[in-house]
Amino acid sequence: MSVPAEAPADTPADAPVPADGPVPADAPASAEAPVPVEGAAPGRKKLPRALGVALATAGLLAVTATSAAVTVAVGRPDARPAVAAALPSAGPTVSASPTASPSPTPTATPTPVAPVAPVPKPVSTVKGTVSGAKHDGDLRFFLLPIPDGGESYGPSDGMTMTDSEVSELFGNQDGIMRILRSYGYKDAATRMYRTADGKAEVTVTLLHFGSGGQAGDFAKNYTMKLDPIDIDGDPNAHGYVHQPKQQAYTGSMTGISSQGDVQYTVDVDVKGSPDKALLSELMKRQREWLSSGG
Repeated sequence: MSVPAEAPADTPADAPVPADGPVPADAPASAEAPVPVEGAAPGRKKLPRALGVALATAGLLAVTATSAAVTVAVGRPDARPAVAAALPSAGPTVSASPTASPSPTPTATPTPVAPVAPVPKPVSTVKGTVSGAKHDGDLRFFLLPIPDGGESYGPSDGMTMTDSEVSELFGNQDGIMRILRSYGYKDAATRMYRTADGKAEVTVTLLHFGSGGQAGDFAKNYTMKLDPIDIDGDPNAHGYVHQPKQQAYTGSMTGISSQGDVQYTVDVDVKGSPDKALLSELMKRQREWLSSGG
């Protein structure tokens, strides 16, 4: 991954931070992993890789801090326990005596079972507003909403990021925070979720800058050492793909763009070869969400 040099200024700027090293070769997964995982560049822009320990505690996905690829969880936990109706046994039968007429057999009455109520979707409490190119309020508000049936890793509203976490996105390159601030960097937010079909994991990361021009310049100069791909439906976007050498490995795609004073990145991990149509749709929706604020 290559990060942009510092934004132009009236006084001479420091030298740009060097790009990261070559991408290591594919590495087979351990014998214990259910799905082999391919290796990738240690400096790759993936927050969940940097926060591996925090995400692993959620019990939803096993990740490691040293690997940029993860095993895609294809199962879906069943949040609704099965409810079995308790059927009462038939009442006792009274035998007729020689001097009495037979008594009728009591009829069993089924016990009604209340229907299982659906689990309500969490209601977000974060707020934000859009005015032209300017975004105000909680930056998490502008993260692309999780689609119906999707499951969040970590807080459903997403997470704000510390300077240390942002630095990890860029492989802790020397001077990265200084470079970001030269573009008017303010704050950052991210969220990772699994799609309803369990086939893909999506990470959206937002970086908030001082102006639309600064966010746009940073996005244009933000590159990765992967194969480039076109992004449909987002005129400012450019993307990259990592094709696995085996279909049992994890493939990934990354889209980079900006809208107003926010630069956004969408990462998609899937088992096997990625379909760029999914990334294009997500990038388009994220752009529209930033434009309208919902």
